[in-house]
Amino acid sequence: MRRIGDEPGLPRLFTAVWPPREAIDHLLGVLDETGLERAGAGLRRFRLVPSRQWHLTLCFHGPADPAARAALLDDRVPEATAPRLRLAGAGTFRGVLWAGVEPAADSDARALRALVLAAGGDPDGFRAHLTLARWNAGRPDRRALLARLGDCAGPWWDASEVALVRSDQEPAGSVYRTVHSVAVPRRAAGEQGGRGSP
Repeated sequence: MRRIGDEPGLPRLFTAVWPPREAIDHLLGVLDETGLERAGAGLRRFRLVPSRQWHLTLCFHGPADPAARAALLDDRVPEATAPRLRLAGAGTFRGVLWAGVEPAADSDARALRALVLAAGGDPDGFRAHLTLARWNAGRPDRRALLARLGDCAGPWWDASEVALVRSDQEPAGSVYRTVHSVAVPRRAAGEQGGRGSP
């Protein structure tokens, strides 16, 4: 179904960071203990986002030319520095349950904001998170939804790559495909690291 504002022939794109497997596995282990689906039982069309789709969106582009977006990332991202991050805490937006993304130090928070800017996003309006579940209507029991998740803190990792991702709507739901990726330079040797740095 075509949405208002979509341009025919152009895919819907966003730029994101994919968390590493160890961060995903840690969060999956926490979710297995929370009974999250039971907590969302009273919400209309409550559905968990598959873990293969968990990502940190830096900028949503909408319908856009992949080659043009890839060229911008190739130009801008090498000027950035990979922030050290971890999945920690949780919260809700309207119709959304999310896991928080925490920078290790102030320098990592600045590096993450620089990545958002390089991707074409607005750092001032940015809230780093991974969407875990969605629902269409109903008043959530935030205490039940956030049980244990609120205190969750996963392993540290470096966001050393950004991805340009295509989002296609298929009968089973949204399907995400990385169409381009760019390495983010790591912190120079000897540069001060954040909490949890080796």
